[in-house]
Parts: sequence; C-alpha cells; structure tokens
Amino acid sequence: MSGHSPIRQDKTCLNCRHVVERRYCPNCGQENTDSRKTFHHLFIHFFEDLTHYENAFWKTIRHLLFKPGRLTQEYLSGKRLSYLAPVRLYIFISFVTFFIISMLPSHGEDQESEYGEKAGLVKVKRELKFDKPADSTTALLVKRGDSLIQIPKTAAEVQSYLHDLDSIEKKPDTNKRSSGNLGKYKTVRELDSVQNRLAPSEKLSKMRYGVEKFLAKVHEKTDEEDFEQKFTESFIHNIPKALFLYMPIFAFWLWVFHGKKRWYYFDHGIFTLHYFSFMLLTLCTMLVFTALMDWIAIDFITDFINLLWIVLCGWWFFYFFRSHSRFYGETKTISRLKSIALYFINMWLITFFTMGLLAYTILYMH
Repeated sequence: MSGHSPIRQDKTCLNCRHVVERRYCPNCGQENTDSRKTFHHLFIHFFEDLTHYENAFWKTIRHLLFKPGRLTQEYLSGKRLSYLAPVRLYIFISFVTFFIISMLPSHGEDQESEYGEKAGLVKVKRELKFDKPADSTTALLVKRGDSLIQIPKTAAEVQSYLHDLDSIEKKPDTNKRSSGNLGKYKTVRELDSVQNRLAPSEKLSKMRYGVEKFLAKVHEKTDEEDFEQKFTESFIHNIPKALFLYMPIFAFWLWVFHGKKRWYYFDHGIFTLHYFSFMLLTLCTMLVFTALMDWIAIDFITDFINLLWIVLCGWWFFYFFRSHSRFYGETKTISRLKSIALYFINMWLITFFTMGLLAYTILYMH
C-alpha cells in the first residue's frame, strides 16, 4: 500500500537526517514519504495492517494448538513475519487469560468454618435470650453469614434450640493446638511476648521461631472476614509474575538436557514461551467453557466438566512429549526418556514454586 504514496523530493530522512537515495532510508529504514496523510490513506493503511495481524495471529494460534513444536521450528528457521513474535504472543495470551479469570463470577457455595459457626451461634443465643421473649408469637429472624435463619417461636422450641446450641458450643475444638504443636500463637506480638518471658534455654530455635512467626502471620490474615476473596485476588495477581520467574528455570533444564553446541539457551527460551502460551490459551478456553456450563442445571454437567479437566491435563502432558520430540529431532527412545525426566523435574519444582507463591501471597496480601 505504501508504494502508492509519492516519494518526497527532499532526500533527507525526516527521522535520522540521513541521505535517502530510494524509497526507504538505509540508516533507519523509515519510508521517505510525506508524513501528512489523508484520511483515506490512514484508513487503507489501518485495514491492511489489521488484516496482516489477523492472518498472522490465527495462523500462529492454529500452529500453537494443533502442531506441537512446529511453531518453534518455523520461528527459529527464520519465518518470523508470518507469525506473532513469541514474547508478544505470550504477553497477549497471558493478559487475556488473567483478565478473564478476574472477570469470571464465582459460583461455588460458601461454607462456614467452625469458628464462624460458633460465632453465629453465640449471636443467635444472645438474640434469643435478650432481644425477644421466649413466648413471642412471631418467628425470630437472625442473620448468619449472608442469609437469614428462622428460629422457633414457642417457649418449648426455644429451650430445645438453646440446648442444641449449647451442645455444639461445648463440642471440643479439634483445631485447637496443644502447647507443643506448631501454630499455637494467634499473633506475632503474642509469640514475641512469650519468647521474651522465657529463659534463654527455653526459647525457640531460630528455625522454629521463623516457622512460628510465619504461621502467626497467617493466623492474623485468616481472622479477616474477607480473607478468601483477598487471597484469591492476590494469588491471581501474582501468578503472571511467578510464571515469568519460572520460565527461565524451565528453559534452563531444557538447556541442561540437550547439546550445547547445537542448541542455544535462546532456542530453549522460544520453546518455553510457546509451550507456556499453549497452556495458558487452553486454560483460558477451559475456564470460559466451565463458566458457561455452570449456568446449565443438568446433573451430568459437573462430571462432564471434571472429565474435560482430566483430558486437558492429559493434553498438556502429550503436547509436551510431542513438541519436544518434533522440535529437538532426537530418536523416540531418547526423546521420551528426556521428556519424562524433564516433566517430573518440572512438576516437582512447580509444586515447591506454588507453595512459595502461596506463602508470599499470604504474607504480602493487602
């Protein structure tokens, strides 16, 4: 399209002031045409760029999903204008995935903890005993959580109900820790206060103190009513950072298992970007599909969704084997042995990486 634009008479490049003998500057590559364009020119230029981007985008997605390893081969062979750059592809898919995750509604049922249950029972007893007479002719509504419950209205029913509440409140707390167990301190202040009163020989070791301090901080966070919502939001917010941190580790193990003369770390990095883009894209698709299916009130939908998640995990596993074999071009036996070793090494590392992310999210949650 740019070939239809007339070349400027002035041979000085508007961008770098270099002498331009032909259409494009040999120094910076800018086209030596008039910078002031008509609306028609801008519209045609935008349409052509958009069409080229769409063609490259859909071609990239098609290769990414259904031709494991082919996209990486094509890119490293020099065919780069026909596909989206790996970094741009990953950033785009990552942004869309986590944006959709943040927008999806949660349809899970809220379940009260034992602590919340007892707190609600105390409130019920207080309102039964003091806010309403036992022989009230109207039923008492008490707010528990996000719903209202109806309390018996006759005197006999109220006494029976109070007896039941007493028995529940007096039930032994199975979560209560003995003095010798971890996590018995509710706050860091309580932990430090106890430690300051102990003799030097009775104080906790540095490692034990660090563990207790971490658990105390977790306990402080879990006292908040909106802990689950804040934790989920913070965890999702930290996942992109964690993936960016883990991808170099994934590429490093690929580098360890393959010849250093034939393959550069850069090559393993491109393979890693494409594989993680594939996982995020399929995860995003599955999350959207699951959210849509949640609105369908059919009994077998849940089992069907669970089956699809299993299939998705199997697809990730197969995709890694297939793409690894196709890209590195090794014999089937060698490729499968390396793939199995790499897969289990990364699963082990991802488990610890996830645990670290959970701890980081809890400690630095706002």
